Amino acid sequence: MKIKRIAIVGAGTAGWLAANHLGSELSADQDVEITVIESKDVPTIGVGEGTVPYIMNSLKRFGISEAELLYSCDTTFKQGIKFVNWLDSGSRGDNFYYHPFDVPYPSGFDVSPYWVAHGGKRPFDDVGIQARICELGLAPKRKSSGEYEGALTYAYHFNALKFAQLLAKNAQKRFNVTHQFATVVGAKKAENGDITHLITKDDTELVFDFYVDCSGFSSILIDKELKVPFVSKADELLTDSVLVQQVPLKDEDELPPYTTATAHSAGWIWDIPLTTRRGTGFVYSSRHMSDEQALSEYADYLGVEQGTISPRKLPMEIGYREAFWSQNCVALGLAQGFVEPLEATSILVTDFSAELLARNFPRNTSDIEALIPHYNKVVTYVWERVVDFIKLHYCISDREDSQFWLDNRKEDTFSDELKQRLTKFKVSTPKQSDFFSKFDLFNDKNFLYVLYGMEFKTKAISISAKEIEHCSMLLQSNDNLVKTAADELLSHKSWLLGLKAAMSPNG
Repeated sequence: MKIKRIAIVGAGTAGWLAANHLGSELSADQDVEITVIESKDVPTIGVGEGTVPYIMNSLKRFGISEAELLYSCDTTFKQGIKFVNWLDSGSRGDNFYYHPFDVPYPSGFDVSPYWVAHGGKRPFDDVGIQARICELGLAPKRKSSGEYEGALTYAYHFNALKFAQLLAKNAQKRFNVTHQFATVVGAKKAENGDITHLITKDDTELVFDFYVDCSGFSSILIDKELKVPFVSKADELLTDSVLVQQVPLKDEDELPPYTTATAHSAGWIWDIPLTTRRGTGFVYSSRHMSDEQALSEYADYLGVEQGTISPRKLPMEIGYREAFWSQNCVALGLAQGFVEPLEATSILVTDFSAELLARNFPRNTSDIEALIPHYNKVVTYVWERVVDFIKLHYCISDREDSQFWLDNRKEDTFSDELKQRLTKFKVSTPKQSDFFSKFDLFNDKNFLYVLYGMEFKTKAISISAKEIEHCSMLLQSNDNLVKTAADELLSHKSWLLGLKAAMSPNG
């Protein structure tokens, strides 16, 4: 039977990303109808506000104007993450390093062996220029840069609710996606286990051929109906709670062109600048810090009295589904799994998984059985490696100020793959060949910045005088570029204000 009617249950970022990916891929087939079903009873989580450059490919494929994204979603540029105090402060005091988006290979050359042997006191992120561009507060684009083009690689911070609205508008207008309000509470299934009907709160039955579960933590279809088990990763990633608070911006506040991730004694704090406010979240392990202490430390970070804030508390069940595609249903977004948003993982994995589904979408029900194993194998690999990369930030830290950081260094909290990689990286710097799967969403470039930003020790090797001279010249070239950067690039805030003035109806 041909698959004609597709239901996407849930209308947050995941649901509308799925609608755009499927709409784009299936637009040539006039028989296909895509319906996004939104519940008025279920609030959107709305805290996934940071992205990585991968999102650009999707936005361009969807036909979304970058200018509209920047103007309508309170968007700022993100050039990476500034990690503050992830190392012991005893001998260093306050410390930070960057995981920027520029490639750590100046002019395509791997300088990491040189840095390990001769880096001295220079931070590793000096192998590029973007970390220093961030410290200068400069935008990644020139005034003359075209859409989705810049002098430096970048992604975005945005208001998640407004971003979902932009995706919704595009999916309905460009791909004829239908939007329906209903609260799905269950489903009917055939004898073979396929879902045949959705059951709504008012006992209406909605019939479709294929279902995409984007119902968030409730996981209405993949969990409650199809009973796919959840694989917990709580023994690897120890944080399980987050407090979320939005902070208004003052006119005089600067707009950092990066996300800030500040470590504390039992987790970390995200700080994401939008044009209208800051989105902040206090991530912690309830096994290592009480809710009261978390609230107190959060207030201290924000510089306010504890009684003046009332953050939302969200539980974090770290892990993913044993299968993401079961029968005629695929789970995406929070219904698929969750890992703390340390490296903008939520939207990244959702975008990747939705694209993978669209590119492998069954045109007939008889195709489903052949497609399921590959999809589940790929997405499982993605989740495993994402968990490893998040764990990396904790397990190589030398902080000893609390049991949380000590527990994170226990090897029984590492996956076997991460153990093997770290063992190798002690004797050889990460190389592209260490990440032989194209489904490693975080690869050698990402590992290099985190490992050496956190002063990981790799055995130095001898390199030739010619290579030493070449590496030194490349780093000096970076220094020269940084010196002239302010002549080439506007401040981040000035660039965004200029766009706002240009696009304003009264501009």
